[in-house]
Amino acid sequence: MDGRVKPGHDDGEAERVEIILRQRPMTLSLETRDLTIRFGGHVAVNGVSCSFRPGELTAIVGPNGAGKTTYFNLISGQLTASTGEVWLAGRNITAMSAPLRTRAGLGRAFQLTNLFPNLSVEENVRLAVQAAAGVHYDMLRPWMRRTDLIARADAILDGVALGARRRVAATALSHGDQRKLEVALMMALEPKVFMFDEPTAGMSVDEVPVVLDLIARLKQDPTKIILLVEHKMDVVRSLADRIIVLHNGQLVADGKPAEVIASPVVQEAYLGVARGKTAA
Repeated sequence: MDGRVKPGHDDGEAERVEIILRQRPMTLSLETRDLTIRFGGHVAVNGVSCSFRPGELTAIVGPNGAGKTTYFNLISGQLTASTGEVWLAGRNITAMSAPLRTRAGLGRAFQLTNLFPNLSVEENVRLAVQAAAGVHYDMLRPWMRRTDLIARADAILDGVALGARRRVAATALSHGDQRKLEVALMMALEPKVFMFDEPTAGMSVDEVPVVLDLIARLKQDPTKIILLVEHKMDVVRSLADRIIVLHNGQLVADGKPAEVIASPVVQEAYLGVARGKTAA
């Protein structure tokens, strides 16, 4: 089977989501089992089996074309695996659509095209907070009366340093501020698993510390799983508790950052250092 976008969902999927939502935090786990996707004759992700634990930030690294973002898309449901499975909190979620995986607790940073570009930054975050709270439009209780939700949205905006830009349309933000908004929306949904795909890409030197500090603060919650795809090794070293390395779609290394970075396969495949030599 070739990789393709996930189809819609059914009542059975929704029931499985409710079961996952009732799981106690101590049961949280995320696992891929022999996860594989083929595009024609090309195997982009090849039999990757890996488990991720709460209270741990795992960095996923590898050279360009290694399959990192494709692996992310398979976990979050944007792509359908050719073979293999994805498990969350002890439940097989492989057949679930991307929206239902989000509802079950997988948090993947949004792209601006998936938001409401003509709404303000504040309105986008409020909608996400409202969705997380399960609040729908109610003529008898307008949004402005929900001071609890407004306070939550305001706190998130201040946390990502967008409080001063709350009235600006999302489409008018700089690239760096768009990335901050992506993080804000993911935080608003209160996921069990945070998935960051190169969160500092395109940011200025001044903007990078804000996002890195946000991720560092999220790490302090021992009930959350955090996955990070990142090319910048200084960012990986500063944040990661664990590194896994993909190369040609395969998992080639997994362990503590110092051990993985020093391993010959990483020196050669990722850092471009010939075997027997040491990276500068």
